[in-house]
Formats: sequence, structure tokens, C-alpha cells
Amino acid sequence: MISVTSKSRYAVVALAELARSGNDRPVPIAAVAERRGMPVQFLEQLFSTLRRSGLLESYRGTKGGYALARPADEITVLEVVQALDGKVGEEGKEAGGIWAEGVDALRGVFSQTTIADIASRESAGTGSGMYNI
Repeated sequence: MISVTSKSRYAVVALAELARSGNDRPVPIAAVAERRGMPVQFLEQLFSTLRRSGLLESYRGTKGGYALARPADEITVLEVVQALDGKVGEEGKEAGGIWAEGVDALRGVFSQTTIADIASRESAGTGSGMYNI
């Protein structure tokens, strides 16, 4: 009833990687895939959908790649999930009761958590800082 696919989990992590890499220049998709241990083809599919949804921008050429379309603190996890999985918990909302409450709680957390928050949590968890040179 409340489903968030692995596509969304991977996409949130990949966008956090873009945020950590700095928004001043595009990041090649192969670099994101390598850093996160994801297949490039899978990431290409996700990024294509996220680009069409207005969350990513793509750049061609030797210095091409992907960049966030907006600052990381303006992109919510809920936006990413709904771009890939559709509206979260529609069946749960229709069922009512505790199911609707669960959907509301999930949407609340996802709508208040940004890609910048995820990147920050990852940095704090690994002890690595965000350095822009």
C-alpha cells in the first residue's frame, strides 16, 4: 500500500552525490555511478526521468554531465520519489484509518527532507566533509 521502490532510493543517493560534488559544474554520470556502486545504464534511466521532471539538468560535451536543476536544499525527497514512483501511498490514503495516517507520516518526512539534508547526513556519517576546490 505504501511503496517506495529501489529506484527512488538509488535516485536520492545519486542526487545527494551530485549535491556533495558541488553545483558549479556538471558531474559525469559514470563518476556518480562509480562512486555509488550503481550500474551506469540504470542510473541513466533514472536521470532521464528526473531530467524530464525538472529536477536535473544535463550538459553535453567533454565537460558534460548532470547537475541539480535547483539548489539541493530546494529539492525534497518527496519530489524525487514521486517523479519515479508516482504519488506516494494513494492506495493507503483510499483505505483510510491507520493506512492513511502512515501515508501522511511518510509524505510529511519526505516533504521536509531535502537532498541537501541527505548529503549532509552522509557527510556526517562517513566523517568526510564537503570540499569544493
